[in-house]
Amino acid sequence: MATAARPQWDQLVQSEHVHGSLYTDPAIFQAELEKIWYRTWVYVGHESEIPKANDYVMKSIGPEPVIMTRDRAGEIHLLHNRCPHRGNRVCMTEKGSARSFTCPYHGWTFANDGELRGYPFPSGYEGVDRSQLGLGRVARVASYKGFVFGSMAAEGPTLEEHLGAAKDSIDLLCMNSPEGEIELTAGFLKHKARANWKFLVENETDGYHPSFVHASIFEVAQSGIGSLYSSESTAVSRYMGNGHSENDLRPEFRKRDVPLSWFGTTADRLPDYVRRMDAAYGPEKARKILIDGTPHVMIFPNLFIAEIQIFVIQPLSVNETVQHVTALQFKGAPDLNRRLRQQTMGSVGPAGFLLADDAEMYERTQLGVQARNPEWLFLGRGKHRERTDENGYLIGDATDETPSRGIWRHYRSLMEAE
Repeated sequence: MATAARPQWDQLVQSEHVHGSLYTDPAIFQAELEKIWYRTWVYVGHESEIPKANDYVMKSIGPEPVIMTRDRAGEIHLLHNRCPHRGNRVCMTEKGSARSFTCPYHGWTFANDGELRGYPFPSGYEGVDRSQLGLGRVARVASYKGFVFGSMAAEGPTLEEHLGAAKDSIDLLCMNSPEGEIELTAGFLKHKARANWKFLVENETDGYHPSFVHASIFEVAQSGIGSLYSSESTAVSRYMGNGHSENDLRPEFRKRDVPLSWFGTTADRLPDYVRRMDAAYGPEKARKILIDGTPHVMIFPNLFIAEIQIFVIQPLSVNETVQHVTALQFKGAPDLNRRLRQQTMGSVGPAGFLLADDAEMYERTQLGVQARNPEWLFLGRGKHRERTDENGYLIGDATDETPSRGIWRHYRSLMEAE
């Protein structure tokens, strides 16, 4: 099947099948950068990563490096890490505090809001309009509950329009803090996978694989997580629109009716956290929050909120992706945060089990999809029992591929857009 400069997306993305070339064709990857990564809203970082004036941290939008800065007035900027003179990178340090950045090649200096401050031997630039020679800025920057997103397109839907129902998931996440805020202060681990970025996006809300891919760690840890993704589970998979999807495990947790069961513990083991939640929300509401726990949601195209941590997906090439992962930290919950860090290291740290399982599957699938026969991947699981929930969103059983089908419908709409 031809996948030239202008692919026929309706021939590649069908209701229950997607063509294998979508994961392997470099031309399609380049088209995705233009239509998705450089046009829609992409999660970049969290405000808590640059808490003070003049703080900065290196981030990315797709493979493109950007610097997230907070200027002396407290405003957040997303700057392209490229000197407008000869293209050199002006920042090579992962994070820090700086009022300005100086290009190491010819000494041009830029304020942390991107404005050009000056250059050596200025007489050589007599008559040049310096205002046009600052660092490039990401066209639009917006934040929701501390989550900073950027869009390289000057026009388009607002961030809130893009997030849609995913705003509720972020709200629910933040409510697990006695102060209503999360902080990303534990530092990031980076894991590179030799696989296409879309395999990762689909996997994050695929409820069919955990019972098999993660069977060994579930058994060793005696976590009970496997039962959440069984054929008998009352949990549901959900497609929320705009490419966002989730595994909603709350029905199972509500059946248990035990606060903090979602975290594999009990209230008596985190008494300070429970006390603070009761004081913040009242005992009745706090109990409901502690039963429901945190969401398991994939916010398209790159932010995965995974109960106890977040993943940020960064595509580098058609067959290479980096996952940036950090433990969630809830403001005002030091005892919970300590355990969140410990569990994150055990699951996705250098010697962790959970992410290693998934990474192996990503890379094996990337190898397998290069085979010519069969050409198509089948995504029909649970299509016959899809239904609409009380909010009008499509849901399926816990193991159904409702999220993947929704992601691909959204993908096709973005790729077909002019």
